[in-house]
Amino acid sequence: MSKIDQNDPRFKIANREALIGVGLVIFNFVWWFGFAYGLGSSPVEEYSYVFGMPAWFFYSCVVGFVVMAIIVIIMVKKFFVEVDFEDEQEGTK
Repeated sequence: MSKIDQNDPRFKIANREALIGVGLVIFNFVWWFGFAYGLGSSPVEEYSYVFGMPAWFFYSCVVGFVVMAIIVIIMVKKFFVEVDFEDEQEGTK
């Protein structure tokens, strides 16, 4: 077993990608919370409906899912890189 080198560039990549993931989770929660409690806090009689669903549900869950799926695809294609997990040892193939 080799010693873990904290200066390994893979750690920097992993940390950056983890922070991107945390940012996406926070954005998703703010989106969901904003629409669910922003539009859904009024009495049921005052709800507006989209495709038979309450607007708060449609925008927080249905549209939120589509938006997050698109954002995650874009982030993975633009900012995530493939990292080799094999230890690089000199003199071996």
